[in-house]
Amino acid sequence: MGGYQKVIGRIALSDDPMEMIIHPGLIIKNVKKLLYIITLLLISGSCVNKTEKQAMQSGQEIYFAQSTYDYGEIEEGSDGLYTIGFKNLGDAPIVINRVRASCGCTVPSWPEEPVEPGASGEIQVEYNTRLTGSFMKSVYVYSSAENSPVKLTVKGKVLPRKNPIDKSLPELTE
Repeated sequence: MGGYQKVIGRIALSDDPMEMIIHPGLIIKNVKKLLYIITLLLISGSCVNKTEKQAMQSGQEIYFAQSTYDYGEIEEGSDGLYTIGFKNLGDAPIVINRVRASCGCTVPSWPEEPVEPGASGEIQVEYNTRLTGSFMKSVYVYSSAENSPVKLTVKGKVLPRKNPIDKSLPELTE
């Protein structure tokens, strides 16, 4: 190493422009960060909603047009039923064994009959709209399809009633 040396953090600089000493721990940490970022990019790329054609080419048998379903803003006590459509892209009938929600405030129902190849079906998800505020719940679809289970997300916001007094009760008179 040349005559003049200046240390900046973990990098040692010399008066020779071709000479630089980097602490080995710094290199390892940077490689780990780079691998972490690449892994995140690969995972996020695989989570992108696919078109039906892309899904068929990748071997998916049960196809949902999207993985997140948004209720939007709904009023407290309103109908919390959401219908999610799917299609059988495989060569054999698909049987949905069960659909499981991440909590008891979301109740799914599904067809009991097999869904024939090329046919469509529906899963219904009912959210308890007595619970106000924002929500995001996971729904897992377990089936005989090759790409089972499929994770779906339902989200939205339940707004409190503008007039919390129940109109079905008679008014008090003096």
